Amino acid sequence: MIHITELVEIDDEIVAAFDHLIPQLSSSNPPPNSDELSQMAADPNIVLFIARDSDTGGIVGTLTLAFFRIPTGLQARIEDVVVDEVVRGRGVGEQLTNAAIDRASDAGAKAVGLTSRPAREAANRLYLRRGFEIRDTNVYRLKL
Repeated sequence: MIHITELVEIDDEIVAAFDHLIPQLSSSNPPPNSDELSQMAADPNIVLFIARDSDTGGIVGTLTLAFFRIPTGLQARIEDVVVDEVVRGRGVGEQLTNAAIDRASDAGAKAVGLTSRPAREAANRLYLRRGFEIRDTNVYRLKL
């Protein structure tokens, strides 16, 4: 069984979990350190979710939900979803996504957005199944 919680305090176990999970998402960005995780956990516009396997006690996934207000209303964005490769296919990503959607709805967000690389086929199927719609838009990014 998987249990989803929002992080409010950062300890060595949390730092170690991010050290293990983030490289499974990105080889070009280092995992956040303890101070960075603490800043995110303290930020009222960021919610860090973790998924814990209740059988082993281990942290097996994470999702970041970011809120931002724009003139058209409060928006939410799902970022950096990582499910440990050893538990993929067990519904962890869906449980994390559902927790984020519920939290965004409770906060009054008008919409929840996300991006997902086409190669992440299982994740894309999950998002479509959960009701996300592919938008016909260009996505731009400027590396700084």
